[in-house]
Amino acid sequence: MKRGERILLPLAFAGALLLLWSQWAKGGGGGVTDFPTPAETLRGFQHLLGTPPGEPAPLLLKHVVASLFRTTFGFLFAALLGIPLGLLLGMSARAHAALNWLVQFLRPISPIALIPISIMVFRGDDLRAVFLIFYAAFFPIAITTAAAASSVPPVYVRAGRNFGLKGLALVRQVIVPAALPQIVTSLRVAAGISWLVVVAAEMLGVQGGLGWLIIDARYQGARTDLIVGTILIIGVLGLGIDLLLRRLERHPRVSWSRHEHG
Repeated sequence: MKRGERILLPLAFAGALLLLWSQWAKGGGGGVTDFPTPAETLRGFQHLLGTPPGEPAPLLLKHVVASLFRTTFGFLFAALLGIPLGLLLGMSARAHAALNWLVQFLRPISPIALIPISIMVFRGDDLRAVFLIFYAAFFPIAITTAAAASSVPPVYVRAGRNFGLKGLALVRQVIVPAALPQIVTSLRVAAGISWLVVVAAEMLGVQGGLGWLIIDARYQGARTDLIVGTILIIGVLGLGIDLLLRRLERHPRVSWSRHEHG
């Protein structure tokens, strides 16, 4: 596909969706069932970009920073613990036998179901949200890393051992580079899950953030323009996060294995 098509096709489709939205939306009524028009949503953006009295920054910036802060720390903690555990599960049959049952037991539990637990255990909105994001992102990273480590071609491992590598040196110089494409893909998936969970957690368990902003708009006389505007912001930021990780997937040090096996 030509570069121009990669730019024009998404823009054309977005324009078609905008036209459909403007024709379909009721708008104007201010009721909870009256979907705002694009013009009304734009006015909602102007409200979100305003700076409330006594505040040093626009309303929107405050909540975006809160959500990104929680997502970043929860995601990083999940990666820092999930990748080593995944490597251990994928390389050690004993570790897999001892720990895999626990991973599979905890993995299906929805992070949203743990909101009451987070409220009981942690003090402070940020800690509660970070815990829920960590929980949601940890298992996709750990499980995918384990599968990637266990599927490294044996010829790579034998070649490393022939060069005198063993233990952590073998992991660092052979296993991790070979498993890196799948690990980065798991990070991309986990980042998307983290962004989903932070919004849900802020709607139910914390004060502040984009999720809380939606709930607050709901109780400000059914400000559907603010609700839809915040939802669009969540989508744009999620797209930006995904684009960053897609660039990482295409990095030569990450994609070499795909080309090798392609």
